[in-house]
Amino acid sequence: MSTKPLILVVDDDPDLVESVTMKLESMNFRTAKAYDGVEAMEQIQKEKPALVILDVMMPRKNGYVLCDELKKSDDYKGIIVVLLTAVADAVPSTSYTHWDGKNTLADDYVPKPIDLNKLVEIVKDHLG
Repeated sequence: MSTKPLILVVDDDPDLVESVTMKLESMNFRTAKAYDGVEAMEQIQKEKPALVILDVMMPRKNGYVLCDELKKSDDYKGIIVVLLTAVADAVPSTSYTHWDGKNTLADDYVPKPIDLNKLVEIVKDHLG
């Protein structure tokens, strides 16, 4: 078992998951992948990550719901949650709202399209 903190990357876009995990692995982070909120929760229960990079708009369970579940759980509230969001651009065409984003308990936000270098800086800031 490695002592490096585990980072779970969750997005329904496989290309984005792949590019983010490759970037993090190139910086010597351990990563795990999930493609929706249900799969993410299964991964979190298997091996509790230190940090979750979590897309907002996903099938089966969206990022706001999963974030809320984690932050209200005694077992998982310590997990750092960084939300990936293109919601601002999509609000007129979706059921997601700015209110949801402002009232979520996420630790940080990264707008899409993602600047991978900025994302790595945010991860480093949170993980020391």
